[in-house]
Amino acid sequence: MKISTARRRLAPLAVVSAAALVLVACGGDDNGDDTSTTENDSSSEQTQDDNEDDEESPEANGELSGSVVVDGSSTVAPLGEAAAELFMMETPGVQVTVGTSGTGGGFEKFCNGETDISEASRTIKDEEADICDGNGIAYEGLTVANDALTVLVHPDNPVQCLSTEQLGQVWAPDSDVSRWDEIDGIDFDADLDLYGPGTDSGTFDYFTEAINGESGAQRTDYNNIGEDDNTGIIGVEGSAGGMFYVGFSYYVENQDRVKALEIDGGDGCVAPSVETVQDGSYTPLGRGLYIYPSDTALEKPEVLAFIEYFINNADSIAAAAGFIGMTDEQADEARAQVQTLVGG
Repeated sequence: MKISTARRRLAPLAVVSAAALVLVACGGDDNGDDTSTTENDSSSEQTQDDNEDDEESPEANGELSGSVVVDGSSTVAPLGEAAAELFMMETPGVQVTVGTSGTGGGFEKFCNGETDISEASRTIKDEEADICDGNGIAYEGLTVANDALTVLVHPDNPVQCLSTEQLGQVWAPDSDVSRWDEIDGIDFDADLDLYGPGTDSGTFDYFTEAINGESGAQRTDYNNIGEDDNTGIIGVEGSAGGMFYVGFSYYVENQDRVKALEIDGGDGCVAPSVETVQDGSYTPLGRGLYIYPSDTALEKPEVLAFIEYFINNADSIAAAAGFIGMTDEQADEARAQVQTLVGG
């Protein structure tokens, strides 16, 4: 498992974080932190009324302190790290750590009370929910962004699109396809070099169910990169016949190094994009991304403040981290859930 204090992506986020904070400051009524951000960027002289307002709001003047422990999906981790980084800029007294044990590994820790928030690239499974229930862990699942599970190949690969049936030929549990030209309808003279996540990954669960019809059903003779998605990027970049499936943000971050295939889910070839995920045409590989705070964690003011910040600034956070934002309906539902959590 990898643990970050949300500094791993600081260099590439340095510019976009500042831009996101400007967006937050100008974002309007949805942002509960607008006042503190604009006050910090204005003149150093404040009226007595401003100072009194700050004293009444520990979050506004940075008095909130403590720690927030987040773990789970490697796909969602860059989003969580971006949220943590921006949140800690405004609330320096709170330390947010983000681990990457995978969706399954994250839920295991979460349901044993080891973490405050679990990040997931799929919804919680019944057997995981049963463990949480048995340990007295109540939770709320919140959508924070969307994702296009993206099939990546080498930039020089001439193939532009694969159907779900062709992907099934490659990734089925009993598949012995070892070359690109063994895939129906493909005329590309190269050995297949497959890369994929480990079995604790929510991406693994989602892809295998969407393509092979059963969660966890997949051939085992592939390069298992565990939760280190960058290893898959490096592998495909260096292999003419490479193929790797991963979350959309990793493609956005590395699109000068790899190529994304269009996917035909039955209605023609569709490229992964913000628009095709939000309008539902990138099927079946469009999906939601989630965070799960526990009820006991939400009793900690710093955890609740982080959750509120995450949801209220979800669009700017998603943009900063290269993710696909929520639809209006998803955003309304998430904000309503947060209001319920805070008793509003």
